[in-house]
Parts: sequence; C-alpha cells; structure tokens
Amino acid sequence: MLIELANHNEDIRRLLDKGYALRVDGGSLVVRDIPYLDAAKALQWGAFVAKLVFIDKVRVQQDDHQVYFAGSVPHGLDGKPVPNLAGGPRRIPLEKNDVVVQRSFSNKPSGGFANFSDKIEHYVQLISGPAMSLHDVTPLTFRVDHDVAAGSAFKFHDTLTSRAELGDLAAVFKNDIVAVIGLGGTGAYLLDFLVKTPVKEIRGFDGDAYYVHNAYRSPGRLQEDELGKGKADVYRLRYENFREGLTVHQMYITEESANELVDVTFAFVCVDKGSARSEIFDLLIRLKIPFIDVGMGLDRKQGALSGTLRATYYSTATASQVRDMQLAEMADHPEDLYRTTVQISELNALNACLAIIRYKQLRGFYVDDSAAYHVLMGVESLRIFAERTE
Repeated sequence: MLIELANHNEDIRRLLDKGYALRVDGGSLVVRDIPYLDAAKALQWGAFVAKLVFIDKVRVQQDDHQVYFAGSVPHGLDGKPVPNLAGGPRRIPLEKNDVVVQRSFSNKPSGGFANFSDKIEHYVQLISGPAMSLHDVTPLTFRVDHDVAAGSAFKFHDTLTSRAELGDLAAVFKNDIVAVIGLGGTGAYLLDFLVKTPVKEIRGFDGDAYYVHNAYRSPGRLQEDELGKGKADVYRLRYENFREGLTVHQMYITEESANELVDVTFAFVCVDKGSARSEIFDLLIRLKIPFIDVGMGLDRKQGALSGTLRATYYSTATASQVRDMQLAEMADHPEDLYRTTVQISELNALNACLAIIRYKQLRGFYVDDSAAYHVLMGVESLRIFAERTE
C-alpha cells in the first residue's frame, strides 16, 4: 500500500525517497524514527502520525495542518519544551501497537502546508532539530514497513473508520471467517452489512435463483439480466468490486456440508424452512461453530400486518440447550404469511440489523450490557425483548 500511494502522490514519494521511515496504518501515514530531546536533553525516539484523506483508491490529501505524536514532550537545547506547539494530550488507536500516540501538535505557518512532505519536514525541523544537533542523529533511517494493513479486506480504503479513530475496534473482526447460510430477504441484508465489515472472509450459500420478488427483499440495484440467474452469481457480481475474501456458493447447506464450513468462526442462519434449519443446526452444533439464527412471523390483524422479528444466538457452550428451548421453528409451514408477503424489505433489513448488532457485541465492537441469547422485536409496538444469560 505504501508503494502504491508513493507512486500516485508525489509528496509521499519525496518523503520515501529521502529516507523517512514510513508506514501506512489504516487511514494514517506514520513516520517513525523521529529523534527528540527530553527534559534532561537525553535522546528519545518518537513518531509522527498524520491522517490520510483518500480522494480515490490511490490519491490522498491532508486532513489538516496538525500532526499527532507518539512520544513525550519534546524539548530544545535549553532544556525547555519546544515553544509554539499547540495541541495537547491525544490518543489515536492504530492497528500496530508499536506506535502509541500520546499528543497532538499544531504549528501552522503562514499559508499552511501545501502537502504532506512540507508538513512532515516542518515538524521534523521543530522537534528533531535539537536532537539532531546535539546527538548527531537523523530521522532518515530508510526503515520502510510495507506489511502493516496490507491484508485489508477492502478494495477501497475505509476512511470513516480512520477519521473516527476506531481502528482498534475494527481490528476485532480481522480473523473472522463468517458464513451466511441463506440469501433470501434477511440473509441478503446481512451479506450487505458483512461486506462492509472488515472480517477476513465471507462465505455465502444459497441454491435458489434470483427473481423479481427477491429484488423487493434485498438491498441494491436490480438489473434485468440478473433475473433467473443463481443468487450466488448475482451477489458475487454485486459485491466483488468492494472487497476481497468473498465467495458465494450456489448450493444449500445440509448435514453433509461440513467441508464447506472448514475454518468458519461464526455463522448466520437465514432460512425460512424449519426442516432446513434443523439440518443446519445439527451441522453447526456438531462442528462447534457459534451462530445466530434469524426469523420472523407475520399475520394480519384488523387488515394490517403484525408480527415479531427474532435473532437467537447459539454459542458453542450452550447451543444444544438453547435449541432444546424450541425458540426457532424446526418444521415447515406452507401457509406462513412471511413466504408470500413481498413488500417487507424494511423488516428484513431490521431483522438483519438485530443480528449484526448482536454479532458485533459478541466481538467487542459494541458495548454488550445484555448478554442476550434471544432477541425479539414486535412490529406493532417496536419494543425489543431480550432473554439473557444469568
């Protein structure tokens, strides 16, 4: 990623060619090996961090005139803190923990900075100048780290995560291989949410074809040439330009599908047939894969639709016990109103939201005060009921 940015941004190329120890970490440019003096005029080493604003996949610009600093307060040759450095204590979580931001600096010259090269060199002169003079050291160490964030799942940079300074939270998904079993209404929305989540790999499974009614229960566009194709082909083409690690299989998951789920760390079950759900549960419990099962039940009351959305979590430790509670339908109901009600995409999306939020709570991305294994939401009341572990 660093070399790619340098090839398309002359200011980063200049820093790299001069020998600065550059790294791209998430949405930030990190400049390591920055020498400075402490209060005793002893030599210390820090790092600058500057946020990258992506114009497109390969071109970047500055966020503002500030930089962030991993290090203590820098001092001058007189033993006093370097003057005219506004800012203060600040933390920015990075994906690699050898650089820990402690403060920000703000020293804007007249006219500001034209580019990253001007900005970094300006702060180097202010902060490293005394150490370079006293200890005969240089920040030009040519230590380039090409590997950080090289394994990003996304083909476009996740700029919002870096701007919100949530890189450490996004990293909780990096080793997950997630299966979405069933790509009907709710499963299609779950796939859409997961595509934009930095999990390592997503595997989707559905043996059905894509028809007009599927378009009313799924996110995104409808192109006429998609109709009649397998859902796997439709969704793969829809999302393959967004991320790596996405495979969508034109098949149903049954008790005999263990090979398809090798290395899967979490699964979502999104099927509307109880008999299929039963087989899938047997397989996932046998393979010790934790999963969330989703479902909804609808009927008509006084001419209007009413019903309940459900998301039930089956952990590896309690899956068999939760299954025995019969919280999910394990038998087929041909007259189920849900199967014939088309215009409910908002309910499918909401059901998917309940499931993905619960998953992200389990991973530590969202705070989890409930420890809920069973979440229900009533359509008529919009109230959420959660059954919790003790």
